[in-house]
Amino acid sequence: MSPELHTIPGHRAVETLVAKLRRRQVVGSREAALETALVLRQVVSKARFTNIQQLIAVIREVGKRLAEAQPKEHSVGNTVRRVLHNVREEYNSATKGSAASRNVYSISKFVLQGQPRKQSGSAAKSEARITLKENDPDDPDSFARALKPVLMEAIQDVLDELETVYDNVSKNAKDHVHSDEIILTIGHSKTVEAFLKSAAHYRNYTVIVAETAPSYQGHEMARALSSAGISTFLVPDSSIFAIMSRVNKVILGAHAVLANGGLFGITGALLAATAAREHSTPVVVCAGQFKLTPLWNLYHEYGALDFADPSSVLGFEEGKLVERVDVVNPYYDYVGPELVDVFITNDGDHPPSSVYRLIKETYDDDDHEL
Repeated sequence: MSPELHTIPGHRAVETLVAKLRRRQVVGSREAALETALVLRQVVSKARFTNIQQLIAVIREVGKRLAEAQPKEHSVGNTVRRVLHNVREEYNSATKGSAASRNVYSISKFVLQGQPRKQSGSAAKSEARITLKENDPDDPDSFARALKPVLMEAIQDVLDELETVYDNVSKNAKDHVHSDEIILTIGHSKTVEAFLKSAAHYRNYTVIVAETAPSYQGHEMARALSSAGISTFLVPDSSIFAIMSRVNKVILGAHAVLANGGLFGITGALLAATAAREHSTPVVVCAGQFKLTPLWNLYHEYGALDFADPSSVLGFEEGKLVERVDVVNPYYDYVGPELVDVFITNDGDHPPSSVYRLIKETYDDDDHEL
């Protein structure tokens, strides 16, 4: 049975974040993930538990509350799942004392390290055996006292990954961007911005930025890239198909990467990806691994995950016209896996077909539904 939220130590921090998420005071995948990890660290540090099931129930209850506050920020649920995975891993490693759980051979390690043979000597992280006694009637807090230091370390690992995600995604940018290429991007993704700026240290290339109406986030992206000395052109969304024949590569950001290898991206991402497929232009998606979501597209094929204010498309000053039409302003596009060539993450490069495997390694099956 899951505990009531008001009985959980640190519940005020949870309620504060819930209110911020509902009011959209915390916006953006990375910002939401960081805030979630900080709240979970606070909850775990104050929690009282006599066995691991009690702690997992507490984290799941907090995660469920946060995810329900803003279901469209998938990174909130992803961060909770990642923390749960790390907590179980630390508990197993502490109780069984086996380095096997740390030395699991995974696809991401294969991509990063290349050769599986070299992995045997790398598992020498703090394997100090902890003596844990669950449900101790004489000292109920002994279990929590012994386990909390390694749990704090596990949550800190998640925070460190989030804080360094831009650097880790863009560290191999020079291998993906070549001199004199023309690259198309759309919207203003901080990950894509860091990726392109990193590549500019080694290559001279040109970026075409679609202005992404009606939010016009492309203007911010164009300003950021041109101030870094990158040759940048701003174009209207309507000219994407016309200029695609001159483009060598399309680089997109993602709001969430789904289990089937599809993604939710800013409105216009589907337009750019479809035009790229028509011209056989490769589509590259830059996204931190915290955006991997164990969900499928439950919306319609072309569907939007969120909707913005329709007045930016058709204002009330249009008068009679407003009364005769329904105006929809989708904020995100769903881009299917068949339109994407590669995902560049902070854990290496992966094709859409291997995203499900990454999700299986990053989260536990029990946590797909919080």
